[in-house]
Amino acid sequence: MSVLGTGAMGAGVAQSLLRGGHEVTVWNRSAERARPLADAGATVATDAAEAVAEAQVVLLTVFDTDAVVDVLEQAAGDAPESAVWVQASTIGVAGTETVVQLAEKYGITLVEAMMLGTKTPAEQGTLTMLVAGPDEPVAVVAPVLDAVSAKVVRAGDRVGQGTALKLAANAWIASITAATGQSLAIAAALGLDPQLFLQAIEGSASDSAYAHTKGAAMIAGEFPAQFALDGLRKDIGLITEAARAADVDTTLLAALGRVYADASAAGHGSEDIAAVGTAF
Repeated sequence: MSVLGTGAMGAGVAQSLLRGGHEVTVWNRSAERARPLADAGATVATDAAEAVAEAQVVLLTVFDTDAVVDVLEQAAGDAPESAVWVQASTIGVAGTETVVQLAEKYGITLVEAMMLGTKTPAEQGTLTMLVAGPDEPVAVVAPVLDAVSAKVVRAGDRVGQGTALKLAANAWIASITAATGQSLAIAAALGLDPQLFLQAIEGSASDSAYAHTKGAAMIAGEFPAQFALDGLRKDIGLITEAARAADVDTTLLAALGRVYADASAAGHGSEDIAAVGTAF
């Protein structure tokens, strides 16, 4: 199988696939990002067309719609006709519609498997995969999904439904991470040890494992990237666009967009989303 795009998530997924016994060919636009995977047993292709030439499953883990379109236009004609292409990049509703149209143009069998999780779960094979598409090709890629995930959620039989669920989930991630930063900042500003906030919610109905993980990073002031802040900023834009088109109020999304933008403008864009706490 092939993994096209070896950023933090793509590289982690490739490692999990290799550990699961899959033969994996990888490609990345910046070749140096893919080369370390050779040491783990992957074949590193020089271009996308070469990467898919013998693949039965092609996993797309690139940054945005333009990158997905570029890869499809480069390599769609070079994969076996029987190959199933798995769109795993967060590209929003409009981007997904564009990719579906391209898949139809090139005669590609397409499903989607949105990745819910960060770098470490990708490396450990414990992601939650949000899957959509017809039953037969989804069944073909099931062993791939098993190798990279702890849970698979079937979002529907139409490509786009997985994206819809991913946008809803990432709105939640953006909200609870920013809310954690706000509560820690309020506690500290009012003269308390901010750790007391995490102690107060621990074990209660309002507790969240994510609040403790990201809150610990905020208190330490250390933000090694598991999910880059600018990546979530991109997703907030996609969520806002989709919500607006569906007549969902975007007041909270607009506020989230501002605080993540403030943290990015202060130099935290490539750091973990926990760095949003600096905006408060």
